[in-house]
Amino acid sequence: MIRRFALGCATLCFCFAAAGFAQDAVKADPAHYKIESENAKVRILRVHYGPHEKSVMHSHPDSVAVFLTDGTVRFTLPGGKTQDSTVKAGQAQYTPAQVHDPENIGDAPLELVLIEFKGHAAKTAAKTPAN
Repeated sequence: MIRRFALGCATLCFCFAAAGFAQDAVKADPAHYKIESENAKVRILRVHYGPHEKSVMHSHPDSVAVFLTDGTVRFTLPGGKTQDSTVKAGQAQYTPAQVHDPENIGDAPLELVLIEFKGHAAKTAAKTPAN
């Protein structure tokens, strides 16, 4: 019983440590993330995944994603849970800060622009509901 409890605690610690130490997307995966523009308030990334390409676990602050192509993406979260999402070209969505490992599970390239908020802008965006 104690051994099982200890193993469970160790697993939880590992998951939280992975989430806490996840790298910035551009540093962790420069093959898929390119900085287009950056200033004190935002960083704009160009994101491109070929068909069936997968990233590595990384993090993003509060962001707005604007999809340039249709696609289906699978997000693996630090605890191993997965979430699939279908997106359409022209769709824009707010995403709160997160740690994930994305994979393009479609047969076509997936491309988007990701606007990451910095500093005060990130705090304000987190308090403002998305439209």
